[in-house]
Parts: sequence; C-alpha cells; structure tokens
Amino acid sequence: MTSDDRYTLFGVYLSADVFDALAEYLYAEAGVVDYGNYFDPSDSGVPVGDPGADATDDLLADVVASFADLYDEADFDAARRVDADAFVLAHLAAEPRTVTRARERFQAAATIQETDSRTVHTAVLSASLSTRDGLEDD
Repeated sequence: MTSDDRYTLFGVYLSADVFDALAEYLYAEAGVVDYGNYFDPSDSGVPVGDPGADATDDLLADVVASFADLYDEADFDAARRVDADAFVLAHLAAEPRTVTRARERFQAAATIQETDSRTVHTAVLSASLSTRDGLEDD
C-alpha cells in the first residue's frame, strides 16, 4: 500500500513502436532521457513530484477518462499482428485508484476483444499517444 505522496507502478506490455512513442512523449513532457531504465519496478512506489511519474500519472488518468473513445480509435488488428515475443514491458507510475481503474478497463477490453492484455495495452496506448501534440506525425 502506498501513501498519498507516492505513485503505484503499473506494468503494461507495448509493441516497440508504441514504447518508443511513449519514451518520446516522456522526454518531451518531463525530460526523461532513458525511459527504459527510469522506473525501478522493485520500488514500492514512486514519489509524487517526480517529473516522469507525474507525466505518466497524467497520461494514465487521461487514458482512463477517455477509455471508451480510445477503445473505438484503437487498431486492435495491428496490435494482434505484433509477434508475441516483441512486446516490451513498460512501467507507468500513477495514483493507486487510477491504476485500479486502468486495470479494470484493460481487462474488460481484453475480454471483449477476446485477446490478451498486450494487444489491448498496445492498441489503446497507441491511440492515446497518437493524439498527443508532436506525436501525430511520427
């Protein structure tokens, strides 16, 4: 359990191109240079006020708030074509309630799509990142 001044880490599996888009977003928003090594998954939480953590908290909160629209925009077929061994584990720091809500939505979407979480994580986060300023043309 984390206190109010710490974020919980939430692991998502992403295709390499979506992981790269996320890294680019975090560099632009928070100056995160090495996203792949930014969060230590063995930590019990990340402090609120950490620039990268604040950026991923904002991103995940936006994903949760607009999940239905992102689900409609998501390209699940493209995500299904990603080789199962090609997914990369990414960590997002977020407020614990946001993490819980995100898990519920991703699990429900995986059930509806009759697919795995990797496909849903990739498709929905790709849709979210593609609408962010500066990433649309990538």
